[in-house]
Amino acid sequence: MAFRLLDLLLDESMRPGDRLPGERALAETLGVGRSAVREGIAALEVLGIVETRVGSGTYLRSGTSELLPSTLSWSLLMDQDRTAELSVVRSALERAAAEQAARHRTAAQAAELERLVELQRAQVEDPVGYVETDIAFHRELALAGGNGLLAELLSTTRSLLRVWFEHAVERREDIDAAIAEHAAVVQAIVAQDPQAASQAMDLHMRTASERILRDS
Repeated sequence: MAFRLLDLLLDESMRPGDRLPGERALAETLGVGRSAVREGIAALEVLGIVETRVGSGTYLRSGTSELLPSTLSWSLLMDQDRTAELSVVRSALERAAAEQAARHRTAAQAAELERLVELQRAQVEDPVGYVETDIAFHRELALAGGNGLLAELLSTTRSLLRVWFEHAVERREDIDAAIAEHAAVVQAIVAQDPQAASQAMDLHMRTASERILRDS
C-alpha cells in the first residue's frame, strides 16, 4: 500500500508542505478500505515521507523529485540482485570520478579531501558521523573532477545505496579499512596520477561493494 500511495503522490506532483487528501478520498481513489490507507500512511510516516499533524491532517515532507529515488531505494531492500547491479554502476562512476579528480583538482580541493580523511579518522568510534563524512568525501571527490553530470549521477547512486551504508560500517574493522582505502585514493589524486587514482578507487569499490552485499 505504501508503494501505491507513492505512485499516487508522484502522479499528483505534490510539493513539500502540501496536505494529502483525506482517508476517504484516498480509499476511493485507490479502491481499498480506509484501514489499508491508514497502514500505508503509517509506513510512509516511518520512512519520513509524510507527517501527520493531530487535528490537521497528513502532509508531504519530501518533494516528488525525491520520491522516485526513495521508491527505488526501498525496492533494493527486497532485491539483492538489483543492489549488486547498482554497486557495479557506482563503482564505474567512482573510478571515472577519481581519474578526473586526479587530472583537474585544485590545491584547495586536494587539501579538502585530505581534511575529510583526517576527519574520518577522528570519527572511528562514531559510525553515524563517519557515514556523513564518507558521503562528504565522495561528494567532494566528484566535484573535484569538474564534471557536473558525473557528480549528479554519483549523488543519485549513493542516495539509492545509502540504506546499506549505515549497516556496512557498523564494524570498527570495516571503518578502518575504508579510511585506509580513502587515504590511498587521495594520495594518488594529490600526486595527480589518474591511473593510480583509478586503481585505488577500484580496490575501494570492490571492498565497499562486498561490505554492502554482505549486509544486504
